Amino acid sequence: MPMRDRIPTPSPPAPSRRRVLRGGLALGATGAAALTVGGCGSTIAQGFTGGAPSPSRLNFWNPFTGGDGERMLAMQDAYRAAHRSTELKSATFLWGNPYYTKLTLATLGDRPPQVAVVHLSKLPTLAEAGLLTELHTEDLARHGLTEDKFDARPWRKSQFGGAPHAVPLDTHPFVLYFRTDIAKKAGLLDGQGQLVDVDGPDAFIDALRAAKEVTGAWGGSIASVKEASMQFRLFWSLYRQVGGGDLVADQGKRVVIDTAAAAEALAYIRRLSQEKVIPANTDGKGAITLLTTGKAGFLMDGVWQALAVQSAKVKFDMRPLPRVFKDAPYACAADSHALVLPKAPTESAQRLDLSLGFVASMLHSSKLWSEGGHVPAWLPTQRSRAYKELVPQSHYATAADGAVYDPAAWYGGAGSTMQNVVGDAVTSVFTGDTSATAGAARMRRELRDLASRPAPV
Repeated sequence: MPMRDRIPTPSPPAPSRRRVLRGGLALGATGAAALTVGGCGSTIAQGFTGGAPSPSRLNFWNPFTGGDGERMLAMQDAYRAAHRSTELKSATFLWGNPYYTKLTLATLGDRPPQVAVVHLSKLPTLAEAGLLTELHTEDLARHGLTEDKFDARPWRKSQFGGAPHAVPLDTHPFVLYFRTDIAKKAGLLDGQGQLVDVDGPDAFIDALRAAKEVTGAWGGSIASVKEASMQFRLFWSLYRQVGGGDLVADQGKRVVIDTAAAAEALAYIRRLSQEKVIPANTDGKGAITLLTTGKAGFLMDGVWQALAVQSAKVKFDMRPLPRVFKDAPYACAADSHALVLPKAPTESAQRLDLSLGFVASMLHSSKLWSEGGHVPAWLPTQRSRAYKELVPQSHYATAADGAVYDPAAWYGGAGSTMQNVVGDAVTSVFTGDTSATAGAARMRRELRDLASRPAPV
């Protein structure tokens, strides 16, 4: 079926802005080449300098390295094997702001990749800036990508202005890891070998205390040193559980943090360190090591650390983060990876059907992707026997039902300034340097400062 002419040709930007962009693109291209995985130089050159690719070429950008990068490469190989007439070229960039900066510059310069990976926490900002192609349901349906086949939360988050702007690949929530051998000795497993109910502020700390009696060191662990994003996730989860709403509104222009709810969540976080069940001076690697060496029975971290713990060859399991507070529906901090079509200047450059065919192929490989810890957004995979038999990954899949994404703001989302400033305030309370009330006030002050700044795009 021929593609419809839905992508208008944008009017040319003001010369001064274009000159600035061209200068930025020239500088960015040098850094980009240094950050890519081998074999992708031509893809980067086209993304930044505008070399004309063949109609059968599909350029794909992503921020995955390590184990996730290996799985993503395997998923691309599966696509290549089934689509030999398509020349798939992929490029990998450093995760975080450098990746989004390069994607933004390439799109503003009218030379974006056909498909790219983004975090859904970044989608409102990218879509509002006009950087993403709006996806039409009939085009998605032509490739089998219909709403009923996606997990509800990431699907809703992929909408902007009432229309899809992304196709969700996964949900990656903040969860609870636990050593089953330590939990058993602590009397925390039931007759079926499952973790007993640890929901509630006292029940969770009691479980941590019981684990500490077994380890002789700590009950649990979480990254707190140089890991502001992890402290943000803990706070954001508890803040929403206690009934707190958004931190900011109007795409980050207005601060609406509930300081009373924030102080209540922070007071509990302080209690974790004050009662000496969790150390307050551990970095990310150290927090995992405490669990794998048996010096802690629990770990609060993202699902993406599942393989790191598995590689230690210890007995462990995972479950959703406890429902510490029951003042509101269950909530846990989460984000999602999604596939987007950055806005191209012409339909021929967009290659809509070629791009959506590639997106569909990635979803069909969701089982492979889920092995890295991510909960598949693609329901045919999430509901499959193969996924349900994947342990411990399938044991925390229900956490996706309570996923709460970062507040929408140009300074928010994955690896953002918002995570850093809020997370730093949490850490100051966790370590006892600041009171819970003062920590909440600091958050409001820092957020107001960010909200007063103009968006860069």
